[in-house]
Amino acid sequence: MLGTSEEPLCRGYDLAMLDLDGVVYISGDAVPGAAEHLASAREEGMRLAFITNNAARSPETVASHLRDLGVDARGDDVVTSAQAAARVLVDRFEAGARVVCLGSDGLEEALRSAGLDPVGVEDEAVAVVTGYGPEVRWSAIMRAAVRIRDGLPWVASNTDHTIPTAYGVAPGHGVQVAMLRDFTGVEPVVAGKPERPLLDETIRRVGGRRPLMVGDRLDTDIEGARRADIDSLLVLTGVTGLAELTTAAEDVRPTYVAPDLAGLLEAHGVPVLEDGEQRLGGWRGTVAEGRLRVDGDGSVGDWWRVVAATAWQHLDDTGEPVDLGSVAAPAAG
Repeated sequence: MLGTSEEPLCRGYDLAMLDLDGVVYISGDAVPGAAEHLASAREEGMRLAFITNNAARSPETVASHLRDLGVDARGDDVVTSAQAAARVLVDRFEAGARVVCLGSDGLEEALRSAGLDPVGVEDEAVAVVTGYGPEVRWSAIMRAAVRIRDGLPWVASNTDHTIPTAYGVAPGHGVQVAMLRDFTGVEPVVAGKPERPLLDETIRRVGGRRPLMVGDRLDTDIEGARRADIDSLLVLTGVTGLAELTTAAEDVRPTYVAPDLAGLLEAHGVPVLEDGEQRLGGWRGTVAEGRLRVDGDGSVGDWWRVVAATAWQHLDDTGEPVDLGSVAAPAAG
C-alpha cells in the first residue's frame, strides 16, 4: 500500500512539485527546517516547483514570500491555478481570445501572459474564467452566471471551499463555484488540484521526467497525484494528522509518508507483514479488538509508515477504522 525507495527521494525523482501552505509554510510562517531541507534536495539535483491553487497571487509575489522565508525561489519556480486555467483556455481557443475574467489581478495577469485578452462581464468573449477575488462585485457574478447558463464556456481556477485568513478560515472560491453550478446547472472545467491541469502545467513549465507531488492534504494534493498517475509524498506538517491518515480511502493514499520535508532526503522502506504484524525499522504494528497498537523503537518516519500500513490493512479487511485511543506519535528526536 506504501511505496518503497532504496535511495533518497531527491535522487529517485527529478522534480518535486510542492504544495505551499502546510508544507513549506503555515499561515505565512516557515515550517521549521523546510528551507534547509529544500536546499539540500536541490543540491542533490532535484528541481523544485512551488504550486498553489491560489489564483489571486502572482508567481513573483509567491516567490518573494518564499525568499523572505529563506527559500531560494524565482517567479519561474511558481505555478498557480490561474496559469493552469489560462493554459486550458489557450489550448481550446488559441492566443488572442477574449475571455471574461472574474477574479483578482493574479488571474488577469496569468491570462495576459498566456496571450489571452481579459475582458469585462458585458463584453464579447469566447469563455469566462473565475477565481478567488475578494473585490469581485456581486453584480459581476450575477451577469457572468447568466452568460454561463446561456452557454458561455466556463473554466474555474479551483474549487477550494475554504481559505486561511488572519481572522480565521473563510469561504474560498469553491463556494462561489458551487453557487454558480447550482444556478447554471453547468460543470466547469477545473484547473487546480485535484484536477490534472495544474500538475500538467507545472511539468510543462519546470520540466522533469519523474515528478513527485509533495503535499499535506489528501483530498487535493494526494488525490491530484493519483489522478495524474504521479507518485506522492504526504508530509504531516499541515492538515493531515493521525485520524485523517488512518482513515484514508484507497484513492487518496500517498506513495510515501514522512513527518516533514526531510522525507525528500531519505530512503523509504515499506512495512512487511510478518506473524500478523506490520514491521519496519524496529516498529511493530497490530490491531487487536479493533484497537491499533504500535510497539518497539525506531525513527519517527518509520512509525508513521507502520501506522499507515497497519490501519489501512484493517480498514480494507473490515471496512472499519482502527481505534486510535492507545497510540500517540513519538516526538522527533
